Amino acid sequence: MEDVLDLYAEAHDPQRPTVCFDEMPVQLVAEARAPQAAEPGRPARHDYEYRRNGTANLFIHFEPHTGRRHVAVTARRTARDFAAQMQALVDEHYPEAAVIRVVLDNLNTHTPAALYAAFPPAEARRILRRLEFHHTPKHGSWLNQAEVEWAVLSGQCLDRRIPDVATLEREIGAWEAERNARQATVAWRFTVGDARTKLRRLYPAESAG
Repeated sequence: MEDVLDLYAEAHDPQRPTVCFDEMPVQLVAEARAPQAAEPGRPARHDYEYRRNGTANLFIHFEPHTGRRHVAVTARRTARDFAAQMQALVDEHYPEAAVIRVVLDNLNTHTPAALYAAFPPAEARRILRRLEFHHTPKHGSWLNQAEVEWAVLSGQCLDRRIPDVATLEREIGAWEAERNARQATVAWRFTVGDARTKLRRLYPAESAG
């Protein structure tokens, strides 16, 4: 826990950015009947029936110090998909960084082994040399600031019926561009000191002798 909180407390270093990473499934839902457009004095109307169009997966990386984020829409969230996201983080999003400190949870695909399963050993090693994984503790995924971004995305963009991947990508792209233009970030206030005071029960008891 303190490892992650220490990262958040550090000043921004472009050569060693802190990037929060997470994934989330999304259900694609289409209208069963055409909705009625809003008119003066009457809101838009949607039929309660809908049609399920399968699911998609969202990967997000969010840099809290700069208010920069990117959301990728994929069909799955396998170990290979995770590996591809790490490759993109290194080669596309932070090509100038010496080391990218990645905050992520303990999902079984979030390991160096995923990269060796997806790429030849030399390529996996090349990518991993640029990454430094910082896992949140078990039952402590709330420490990942990417989860705050999920809450914002869900309330501002995913709170409607989205029928297909193309619409999902368009809606998320517009949301991402607006958030990045404003450099919207998270007012994170939970510190190591707070953890030691409020979560004292999680720390080993001091010896009496």
